[in-house]
Amino acid sequence: MKREFSRSIRPAIIGTEGRKEYLEARPEERAALAARLGLLGLDALSAELELAPAPGGALRARGRLRAKLVQPCVVTLDPVPQEVDEPLDWRILPPGEEPGEEMDEGPDEIESEPDGTVDLGEALAQSLSLALDPYPRAPDAQLPEEAKDEASSPFAALRVLKGSPPA
Repeated sequence: MKREFSRSIRPAIIGTEGRKEYLEARPEERAALAARLGLLGLDALSAELELAPAPGGALRARGRLRAKLVQPCVVTLDPVPQEVDEPLDWRILPPGEEPGEEMDEGPDEIESEPDGTVDLGEALAQSLSLALDPYPRAPDAQLPEEAKDEASSPFAALRVLKGSPPA
């Protein structure tokens, strides 16, 4: 599978002292990710990561995700510019280990590929998708009056069937 934003590394090269990584998506990668995520635009996407060995052969990655993007308003479809600045905390699992069941506390678990590599770019793309506003709304966006009208709701027809007057 061809990924839009791929930055693969081998955790074995990190060493005991750890390593810093800076990821930044190029314009063509941002355009492809914007299409994948249903964005009108992705003007910037980057992350600063501190990688360090963790118990059990895992790798710990901590840092920040930063992005500038444009989503369509859920009411008007007008552009809604947004900025994302989120902390990242990943536990990169060794090959063959699957994520645990309990994901409420602690870092997000990222699976390694069978060859031992991990795609930090894909992990960043997935973190961005989770950080997006699920219902972006332009500041002046208003629902149409018929959507606000109680009598036009599907429940109005049920009230008529029950013999209750519309609200």
